[in-house]
Amino acid sequence: MDTLEIEVKFLITEPEAMRTAILALGAERLGRHFEHNNRYDDDQRRLLQNRHLLRLRKAQQTVLTYKQPPDTTGLDEFKVYREMEVVVDDFEAMDGIIRTLGFTPHQIYEKWREAFNLPDAQIVMDTLPFGEFIEIEGTPEAVRRIAGQLGLNWRDRILHTYLEIFRLLQQDQSLPFNDLTFDNFDRQPVEIWQYADQLRVSS
Repeated sequence: MDTLEIEVKFLITEPEAMRTAILALGAERLGRHFEHNNRYDDDQRRLLQNRHLLRLRKAQQTVLTYKQPPDTTGLDEFKVYREMEVVVDDFEAMDGIIRTLGFTPHQIYEKWREAFNLPDAQIVMDTLPFGEFIEIEGTPEAVRRIAGQLGLNWRDRILHTYLEIFRLLQQDQSLPFNDLTFDNFDRQPVEIWQYADQLRVSS
């Protein structure tokens, strides 16, 4: 499947209250699950340098994803990526195929994800090792409307990917690890809210 992913994310402090607000919109709750992700790159890290992502995710299904910034969108208020995605049967076999093609896992990242569905948008509540977030994906009009309905300040939206946020923390905190896992952050916690002003769009 080849789609244009249009979304924004926000830091949140009260997941239970946010879940209640999402359900009050009539959203269908799709459940909560743990995700393990491998991010692949070549030896020159050309995918990362060009803001491309090759990812193999193990969760309820095993999903292979490739993302790249579109040439132009006119949607600067949102995080926008061209996304190609396919479900595969076997994580280990797909990992072997990717390695054979010259890509190796350069990073592991984990999160808990709770998903909700609306007629014109998808909402997820993500628990990362460094904080709680909500992402809203849909048409530009739907994303803006739902953010307002949930009481989220549009000026506080975040357009960074989770891996970009991690790189900020890694550099600023001199984190001695490259994998975004719960075990690593248990050993060296980070207070994500001290970075809120750096992450928000503020426009």
